[in-house]
Amino acid sequence: MPDKFGRFTDACASGKAASRFITDDWAEKPVRDNGSDTVRLSLEELRHAYGATPAILNVSLEVHAGEVVSLLGPSGCGKSTTLRIAAGVEHQSEGVVRIDGAVVSDDRRHAPPEARSVGLMFQDFALFPHLSVADNVAFGLKGRDRRARAAAELKRVGLGGYDNKFPHQLSGGEQQRVALARALAPQPKVMLMDEPFSSLDHRLRDEIRDEALSLLQEAGTAVLLVTHDPDEAMRMSDRIALMRDGRIVQVGAPYHIYNHPADRLAAEFFSDLNIIHGVVSEQQTDTPFGRFLTPGLVDHVDVEVIIRPQHLKIDLLSDGPPTETPSNGIAASGVVERSRFMGSQSLVEVRMDYDNRVLNATVPGAFLPPRGERLWLSLRRDRCFVFPCSAQSLPELQYAARNAGDDDAGEASESLAAATHGA
Repeated sequence: MPDKFGRFTDACASGKAASRFITDDWAEKPVRDNGSDTVRLSLEELRHAYGATPAILNVSLEVHAGEVVSLLGPSGCGKSTTLRIAAGVEHQSEGVVRIDGAVVSDDRRHAPPEARSVGLMFQDFALFPHLSVADNVAFGLKGRDRRARAAAELKRVGLGGYDNKFPHQLSGGEQQRVALARALAPQPKVMLMDEPFSSLDHRLRDEIRDEALSLLQEAGTAVLLVTHDPDEAMRMSDRIALMRDGRIVQVGAPYHIYNHPADRLAAEFFSDLNIIHGVVSEQQTDTPFGRFLTPGLVDHVDVEVIIRPQHLKIDLLSDGPPTETPSNGIAASGVVERSRFMGSQSLVEVRMDYDNRVLNATVPGAFLPPRGERLWLSLRRDRCFVFPCSAQSLPELQYAARNAGDDDAGEASESLAAATHGA
């Protein structure tokens, strides 16, 4: 029977239930209002390998007109390969690529990049050093008005009057604007961008990125952006497709994907995490911060209660622990290991009494308790997640699945599937 903490633990559960606390319908949908239901780019069950090494596995994704979708993931996860296949630079081993509903690549045909109505932007700008700025932008355009169209695009990106300059005479930001103008000049239906802003300094990167987004939004272009930077993906995207090991593991609007992580690794990609370990007993797990519900997981399975540093609450030590509440649960005591001022916030490292682990808490502004000061930590119950432990608990999960009775077989299988997915 649940104890007194059971009344406020349903927000923290395993598997799909881990993110049920988000109920805002708007968070599921793209936030821009210039989009459309027209699917500009469709990737269907793409597979590709380099020799015997698989690069992507069963990648499917749609990008609508006026929508920005980011392929986000670590190096080597397959995001650039996916973009190159969409561009026509690579021919996939299996699967179909459609642009505006028309097949441009499958097992029988493969249209080259210039026949796909796509714009391309890369990290290195790829400007021709021997051509003027205007000739770079006009490259690939047809018709007598190509120079006039190039001049108009340069004006749109704030480089009016730069027509006769050469790339080596421009700053990095100006070169990026030229690359953007060149990509926009043919009025592509789809823009494919492979980390195009990563070589710019931080302040300039934000400025150019926002300008590019505004121009693409104005043109109603479908954008597929490759990045390894979660901040860039969240800043630019209507939706994020998170990739890992050649697969798309989660797709959603930035608010949704941040607050509804598919597993611990998905949550970890967007921010630092604190991890509190527990073991399931009667679909619950005990921790120093109270009891958490773990529906769908069988007994004796190791779980991880995950909380981000900004969702830990600090109370200075007094005569007793802070009063437990439905939102913060019960508090656990610890001692300050180190505190650092980070500009907009302070980072406080606390070594917990219950297991000697260090948990990190962030506090807005300046808050610098001295080393050795004792305090209480409590956590936002509506901002925690409970997942099966990944690799280290697989044998135990497999044992539990094999030995579960008929009534528990379904739950055990779901537990094993959840842990395998997160491994």
